[in-house]
Amino acid sequence: MVGIEGLKSKALELCFEKPMVFNGGEARKMEGEVIPEWKDIPTELLLRILSLLDDQTVIKASGVCSGWREAISLGLTHLCLSWCKNNMNNLIVSLAPKFSKLQILILRQDKPQLEDDAIETIANFCLDLQDLDLSKSFKLTDRSLYALAHGCPDLTKLNISGCSAFSDSALAYLTGFCHKLKSLNLCGCVKAASDRALQAIGRNCSQLQSLNLGWCEKVGDLGVTSLAYGCPDLRALDLCGCVLITDESVIALANRCRHLRSLGLYYCQNITDKAMYSLAQSRVENKHEKRGTRRSSHDDEGLMNLNISQCTALTPLAVQALCDMFPGLHTCPGRHSLIISGCLSLTSVRCVCAVHARTALRAADTEAH
Repeated sequence: MVGIEGLKSKALELCFEKPMVFNGGEARKMEGEVIPEWKDIPTELLLRILSLLDDQTVIKASGVCSGWREAISLGLTHLCLSWCKNNMNNLIVSLAPKFSKLQILILRQDKPQLEDDAIETIANFCLDLQDLDLSKSFKLTDRSLYALAHGCPDLTKLNISGCSAFSDSALAYLTGFCHKLKSLNLCGCVKAASDRALQAIGRNCSQLQSLNLGWCEKVGDLGVTSLAYGCPDLRALDLCGCVLITDESVIALANRCRHLRSLGLYYCQNITDKAMYSLAQSRVENKHEKRGTRRSSHDDEGLMNLNISQCTALTPLAVQALCDMFPGLHTCPGRHSLIISGCLSLTSVRCVCAVHARTALRAADTEAH
């Protein structure tokens, strides 16, 4: 059976064999309407055809003629170069001036290729950029963050995970210009992610909804508390491996970030029952605050993902109390959203599904007898 990609390829081949203009939404091949050469293809049709192709082919197409290059430059808003295993840096320096309308640019790398001159070129020409992925760019320095701060102030999503050379002063500087950030991935940014940087994020990025601070060992209660007070719309926060934080951080999040849906506390061994009870209490207070107001089903879910693996100070009583308050936390097979691996004392904790199943089983047994 021919797959979707195969059908696309066949359709594309037919287009290349007999290019036709579109009239009223339908392709027509009448006298005077057949396009004699590919360079004369209408921009709308060209962009429609190119939407079926991978990014590597689109780049090649931009070199066919000046007309195609101009059309693609104006129409291309999304580009992924993760397929480029060598020479990505030079490719970016060459392409960024041509593709100035980019809004999404994915530059994930298996091995570090990008250097500061490429990011500076992006910042100089791609002024509409909103989503940028620079993960694993080990060669980049603070020069890149300073350039992005000035050239791309409309960034809403930035992934610099694994960029271990960035400093906290450069990250703080970036947040002073990029106030629209909603998603920020700093996983493994051991120098950049500090309490100082988090204070700047809390001060400048009030719209932030998702933040990954995994394995940023310099992060402490001061930074997380500043974040909680400055970013009340936070939905997802990963603090896995942030070994310095204590209950103080979780209490601040529970009190201030009432939309929190996902929280990672893996290996945060200073977290105790006090933090769990504060999260449970926030659920009670949320319900009181929203009583009488119109709520969506999503608002009713509350916390839906919690990773407390290796948090060995926690007891079953506190975690069960939390689980009882948040029906979105699951321990049942296939739906694990409450992750407790490495905590042998918590194996007795059960989600609402398991409790309901056990109650139903007992009722069935009673009826049978």
